[in-house]
Amino acid sequence: MNTDLLFSSKKTIWETPPEIYIPLNEKYNFKIDLAANKFNKKCSSYIPEKEDSLKKSWHEYKGWLWLNPPYGRTITPKWVEKCDHEAQEGANIIALLPARTDTLWFHYHIYKRYQIDFLKGRVRFLLNGKRQDAAPFPSMIVTFTKTL
Repeated sequence: MNTDLLFSSKKTIWETPPEIYIPLNEKYNFKIDLAANKFNKKCSSYIPEKEDSLKKSWHEYKGWLWLNPPYGRTITPKWVEKCDHEAQEGANIIALLPARTDTLWFHYHIYKRYQIDFLKGRVRFLLNGKRQDAAPFPSMIVTFTKTL
């Protein structure tokens, strides 16, 4: 098993496997993929990396938004903080995230604030359309919606 790429930060954008995305899309009918490229997008509308999704106002989009953000130690917290902020502005976001329950970002921006569904097993992301070895971390689906 070649895990060098999975354990490194060399590749940050991993395609969501269909077995995770399809049931969620059937339930939520996503309007836009918030972090994608033309090869890994899950919705016909998406925000490509060159447009810097973190600088956009997600709450201006209507309907449910999908997010499988770039992963990395410094990258993930920025995306989670953005989800939290945009949800409080009215955005409805479903995010596939690493389940890092020991991090500050998890405790400040997710825990006891939003619905969390921990995934069983490890996700086998796609890279260039090819199934990869299981991720070296557990994952979760977080539903970011406005809280009272």
